[in-house]
Amino acid sequence: MKANEIRAMSAEELQKKLAELKDELFHLRFQLAINQLDNPHKITEVKRDIARVLTVINGAKNA
Repeated sequence: MKANEIRAMSAEELQKKLAELKDELFHLRFQLAINQLDNPHKITEVKRDIARVLTVINGAKNA
């Protein structure tokens, strides 16, 4: 997910996206634990997307 796409979202959409990403990360970690994860790099991608969303949310609060 690109930073520009995230910045274009409303506050409500950002909260919804954050919840989806956290849920996805949970499922990826679960798959990793039971050795069913095909692409371990996906965990890193999701973590970075979460960080991007949180950065935009926190930037909006401070502005």
